Amino acid sequence: MKRFLLLQLRPETEAADDEFAAILRQGGLAESETHRLRLDRMPLPADLRLDDYAGVIVGGGPGCVSDPPDSKDPLEARIEADCLALMPEIVSRDMPFMGCCYGIGILAHHLGAEVSKRRYSEPVGPVECRLTDAAAGDPLTEGLDRTFTALVGHKEAVQELPAGAVHLVASDPCPFQMIRVGRNVYATQFHPEADGDVFETRIRVYGDRGYFAPDEAEDLIAAAHGAAVTVPPRMLANFVARYR
Repeated sequence: MKRFLLLQLRPETEAADDEFAAILRQGGLAESETHRLRLDRMPLPADLRLDDYAGVIVGGGPGCVSDPPDSKDPLEARIEADCLALMPEIVSRDMPFMGCCYGIGILAHHLGAEVSKRRYSEPVGPVECRLTDAAAGDPLTEGLDRTFTALVGHKEAVQELPAGAVHLVASDPCPFQMIRVGRNVYATQFHPEADGDVFETRIRVYGDRGYFAPDEAEDLIAAAHGAAVTVPPRMLANFVARYR
């Protein structure tokens, strides 16, 4: 049985380990079913072959695709380049792909759509999302509640639907919450792996990264714990089940 390639971008070990555990738990994956690569610790192996994997899952991270190149942290710039290097083959082959938060920026940027901080950023916390009409027939979203709560927090966003993409999920603050390209390439702006405990960890780890004022942290943690987040994990589980 082929494993899933899990690419992690977070240089903070506590956040990376917590994200890994959440993806396993919410996706219904055993650790043995994944090949975990922390791109903060090593670049993509030169001999990496996508043929060896059932699919690719990209986690979130503190970097922004839209930051000017001369302002990017060198590590974040190298991680971004590694992710982008895989996108031509993933998209051209229509390989199973799930990009979580940062992953939607990588996918949209590869497709030539604007990813920026011009509008549609969202503060850390829960947001009400809704399925589009196109989601009714999609294997990852079919049969799910038409409206649901997800956890978000991002400085940049996709500004327009990429050419050829299918729009699956929207919210009022950020219209492009989930898209699909081809039949098998997916990306979400929300975090399908996250619950209140996961966001508490991230709020504490990223308190100095400009997502929120430090004195807001405890209220944001309480809001994350108070949110009933049930539908996004089912999307992640559906992705794993479909391509396992």
